[in-house]
Amino acid sequence: MTDDEEKRQPIIIIKKKGEHGGHHGGAWKVAYADFVTAMMAFFLVMWLVSQDEVVKFNVAGWFNDPINWGKSKSGSQSILKGSGSIFDKQHHIPSSGPINEQQAKEILKEAGERIKTALNQFPDFELTKEHIEIEMTDEGLRIQLIEASLKSGDSTYFFDLGSSKLSDQGKTILSAIANELGRLSNKIVIEGHTDSRRYIYNTRYSNWELSADRANSARRLLEEKGVRGEQVEEIRGCADNNLRIKENPFDARNRRITILVLSEFSKPTDEEKQTQEAIGDTVVREISGNF
Repeated sequence: MTDDEEKRQPIIIIKKKGEHGGHHGGAWKVAYADFVTAMMAFFLVMWLVSQDEVVKFNVAGWFNDPINWGKSKSGSQSILKGSGSIFDKQHHIPSSGPINEQQAKEILKEAGERIKTALNQFPDFELTKEHIEIEMTDEGLRIQLIEASLKSGDSTYFFDLGSSKLSDQGKTILSAIANELGRLSNKIVIEGHTDSRRYIYNTRYSNWELSADRANSARRLLEEKGVRGEQVEEIRGCADNNLRIKENPFDARNRRITILVLSEFSKPTDEEKQTQEAIGDTVVREISGNF
């Protein structure tokens, strides 16, 4: 090799970089991820503890059966929405097309079963079920909230005596009912019924006003928790004209709220005909839009 060739040879310098300390590795990321996960779980538990019974049984139902909870034939509904309420009025299930009478009946029957399932999540369900009656009639799905029961003997379960203010358990139960009814497209009729006790000191306020006021209290709560305003077709104040215990007009079981979810093929039942004939032109009606 000549001197010129030696001069043209590149000079290669290899420098070995020093090792970084162990604290620059990725182990801290794992610890940080664990911390964030723990904090998320902590705040989720704190949120659940602060919620009312309706939220608790919906969340419990979702975790117990995440696939079928809150799901109907044509879709499902989240139990949460951005505003913090567990009920989203906008997520109702519209009719997918013309249906026959049997299909309409099955839709309402399934809604009734879902309401029963929801109420079954309540801690005091054994007491609650004595005050609720859910059945199919020729008109549709009928839900009755009965003030007293033979088993509990409680005569002020949904309302205080002589008052139209809903109790806490009344609000919770109606919220659960609204969650299902708001997902239907069916019209709803709400009736208030009283026993035959009269007001002694207030002659200007009677069972007519009380029954209508109670029906409207139920309507307002239903609309707050999921039922759409256009669903409510009629509010009826029936006073004591359609007694549940006819042999005892003063029985507390005569005091009740009836929620009738009308079928598209509804046919008035004998009880419904009796109610309309009894109250005649004096039925107190309030359409939802008036409030």
